[in-house]
Amino acid sequence: MKKTTTHLADGRELIYFDLDGSPGRDTVDRRPPERVDSSPELRLDPATGDWVAIASHRQGRTHHPPTDACPLCPSDDGHSSEIPAADYDVAVFENRFPSLAGRSGRCEVVCFTPEHGASFADLTEDRARLVLDAWTDRTERLSSLPGVEQVYCFENRGAEIGVTLAHPHGQIYAFPFVAPRTAKMVAAADRHRSATGANLFEELLTEARATPSRLVLAGEHWTAFVPYAARWPYEVHLYPHRRVRDLTGLTEAARAEFPGMYLELLRRFDRLFHREGGAVQAAPTPYVSAWHQAPKTGGRELALHLELFTVRRSADKLKFLAGVESGMDSFVNDIAPEAAARRLREAAS
Repeated sequence: MKKTTTHLADGRELIYFDLDGSPGRDTVDRRPPERVDSSPELRLDPATGDWVAIASHRQGRTHHPPTDACPLCPSDDGHSSEIPAADYDVAVFENRFPSLAGRSGRCEVVCFTPEHGASFADLTEDRARLVLDAWTDRTERLSSLPGVEQVYCFENRGAEIGVTLAHPHGQIYAFPFVAPRTAKMVAAADRHRSATGANLFEELLTEARATPSRLVLAGEHWTAFVPYAARWPYEVHLYPHRRVRDLTGLTEAARAEFPGMYLELLRRFDRLFHREGGAVQAAPTPYVSAWHQAPKTGGRELALHLELFTVRRSADKLKFLAGVESGMDSFVNDIAPEAAARRLREAAS
């Protein structure tokens, strides 16, 4: 991997990650140095103890632009984007409309490919590995920043999820606090260690590997399964067999196997609602892909894993977070985890 760090006209950092042999990255951002007036604020909800980011400047962020005005495509003679180069492999830059910034954290955008109409599932294994290397690099770098407690790498895919830019990309949040879901996991793992003397996540993985009805895909270094109490219609957790705190702890063997397994999972998600001779053929499956990594403070029991899920429950129906989920944070799942796992096995390449 070749890494090149530069800056955009307004001072934001831009990092190119290239496969060996890629050209030099010296193209200058020729746009006017106009920085968005962004000053996100963190407020603590005293009733729950949760932090809330107030980022009103995001109301003006770019919203479903035409393809020829996409800010994530490479720049050309008729269009200057966030990426000045005429081509790239993977590019990461500071978000122009961040939810977190300054003492309140940092937000970055990860562009997976220069191809506007592609998706992560279209990447080659070499390119998917390059994205993994970029996630790992950013996890290490952002974790070292003063005040950062947790690094969260994720991808939102599809308008149904709320994506406002169609170009294949993900994001990285550097939180100055431990996210609520992570805090719950850490507490559960600590209780499990106190009660049993064992690691909760190692036992979850062992149980899943011994439960064929919820198993989706198994490799030498990774296993993908539907959790026993899945919250989403189709939800898969991908665990490395060797427990590590974050992406920086993965072995080379695990890194080498990850691209093939992850790409297969994404392609199965895209085949979930496409049946031979079916009357309804859904658009590409919307999903959230989320890396759960241990925070800097505490979390020694937490295990790195990826959670991949979709809000689509059938070809023409979505799972909405209505009164019970949004109002009480209590989930109801319309599809049995065992049935979801079976369908995901049926969608194999």
